Amino acid sequence: MKLVKFASLVLAGTVGLAACSDQTTGPVASAVPSLTESESAADARHIFVFSSSTIPGDFAARVAAAGGTVEKAFDAIRIVSVQGLTAEAAAALGATADVAHWNADVAMTLGEPAGDMEAEAMGEAALNEEAASASNPATASFYPRQWHLRQIGADRAWRAGRLGSPAVKVGILDTGLDYRHPDLAGRVDLALSRSFMPGDDAVVRRQFPGAHLIADLHYHGTHVGATVSSNAQAAAGVTSQVTLVGLKVLDRNGNGNSFATLNAIVYAADAGLDVINMSLGIAVPLKRSQYAWFNEMINRATTYAHGKGVTVIVAAGNENMNLDELGNGFKAYCTASTVACISATGPSSQSGVNGPWANIDNKASYSNFGRAYITVAAPGGNGSSRVTAACSSFSLAVPVCRTGVYVLGINGTSMAAPHAAGLAALMVERYGRKPGQVKEALGKFSDDLGPEGNDPVYGKGRINVARALGL
Repeated sequence: MKLVKFASLVLAGTVGLAACSDQTTGPVASAVPSLTESESAADARHIFVFSSSTIPGDFAARVAAAGGTVEKAFDAIRIVSVQGLTAEAAAALGATADVAHWNADVAMTLGEPAGDMEAEAMGEAALNEEAASASNPATASFYPRQWHLRQIGADRAWRAGRLGSPAVKVGILDTGLDYRHPDLAGRVDLALSRSFMPGDDAVVRRQFPGAHLIADLHYHGTHVGATVSSNAQAAAGVTSQVTLVGLKVLDRNGNGNSFATLNAIVYAADAGLDVINMSLGIAVPLKRSQYAWFNEMINRATTYAHGKGVTVIVAAGNENMNLDELGNGFKAYCTASTVACISATGPSSQSGVNGPWANIDNKASYSNFGRAYITVAAPGGNGSSRVTAACSSFSLAVPVCRTGVYVLGINGTSMAAPHAAGLAALMVERYGRKPGQVKEALGKFSDDLGPEGNDPVYGKGRINVARALGL
């Protein structure tokens, strides 16, 4: 097995990576298309949230008179995106009585990285050794280092034959999925998958002709998705039979916009998905004047999804911030009333790559926290004790992953959330498409750590797959 180490860097306000080599070096400027091609917030896009019971019938005419065009109307949640308005024209439209909130679109991102990461290759012999490993995920090549799955009792679920159901569909709102990686081949519903990143679509067509537009040119979405459900050839996931749906809302540089995220949430609800995972944040802290707009927009979208039977899982964020005192620095979705917000745990140390690990349920050093916001905790990694899952063979950000079958070791609440999403998929089997019950089960069957009852770090506790399944 070949080991490659990376140092995660913040470049020009986005997430960047160090070069792929045996040592930590500078950023790979030539491997990734120019940052100016990234899809952050469209300069002339504004999003209007209406207080009226329906979108006014004359709003499109008002927009046209002001020099703009309606890009998309989300009738069910009474939100409209508009292109082509000047700031002055948008302000005039926003001042009308039937508009509750409005704002220019804002950039979305993967947020601050939580330390270095590692890529490691799996040899062809190892790949072909265990053809049936999806039925026994513990046979995955890198499973010995996946402390995070054993800590939540996923291995006990597998031994009991609880591998998840292909009928349960989990949407991954992220950078896309590598549907051809051995861990994900056959696990992704390509017919339901969608890209909401037209600029990234052009890069996929140019560099990978014939590929599905959800091809993950980054790496993050593939890692997140394979943590939820994996064929367990290279690394195991919480489940091995659950179906994934790629919903690309972030581009090859990890950037996107709130319009794409809104689009994907509503699409997931209308497409009948069971769970969605959102391991993403806002590129810069919102201004006080923007917060009510953003909060209402996300609340409406996630509440709509909840009403359609979708359990929404979100990452708490990596700023080591007390969300009870969040002020204007809030970067995630944990204030949305129906979501499950996931904090991260991780070992304090380890003796070797395959352990043993000490204090596995420690709060991860970077994880946000807050009694009023954290639903439950899940493993996200800490220091050198990373979460291991697939790396995208389409990756422009980590080019070495295009040269073979690779996994990445990464830390973050982005990694914690899909552990909870995998458990949520198992709970959908038990309760059906009842997101209130699914969210409650995450906490009800968790291990109560820290102070008794709900606490700022663990919420109701660290998730326990085996307990939730009655094992």
